[in-house]
Amino acid sequence: MAIYALGDVEPQVHPTAYVHPLAVLIGAVVLGAESSVWPNAVLRADDNRIVIGARTSVQDNAVLHCTSDLETVVGDDVVLGHLCHLEGCTIEDQALVGVGAVVLHEAVVGRGAIVGANAVVRTRQVVPPLAMALGVPAAVREGVVAEGANLVNAEIYVQRARQFREHLRQIG
Repeated sequence: MAIYALGDVEPQVHPTAYVHPLAVLIGAVVLGAESSVWPNAVLRADDNRIVIGARTSVQDNAVLHCTSDLETVVGDDVVLGHLCHLEGCTIEDQALVGVGAVVLHEAVVGRGAIVGANAVVRTRQVVPPLAMALGVPAAVREGVVAEGANLVNAEIYVQRARQFREHLRQIG
């Protein structure tokens, strides 16, 4: 597992969280209970904090960063899809950020919202709760996501992390 301190600042990983051996956590990263970080994901908190809530998955090749004046904060039961990029933004509980999506500085993705694959949520853009953001730049459609729609995806990754923690073994 590639978990690095930066000076005196060390990542804080909850004992029930899962970090894949090929993931990288650097500096002021806080990883919540039953969350997971998958292969080649990079959480680099060199200038500020990156906070990941409980039962959240940071999938393969995702990149999370912050700025000197902006934390990156991700809530509980969130799914961050493969290849997504977050920087200096807030993702609220039960949201889903799709494959290859980008969420930029001071943007807020509301509770239960979905950011579609390859969408770009611009600086200071707000995606309201239970809305969907699609396209480049992201256009928002409000009130189209059912309450709790993303929870099944979050739970799948909690179970998958348990399986990997117990059964993953390198054979070559």
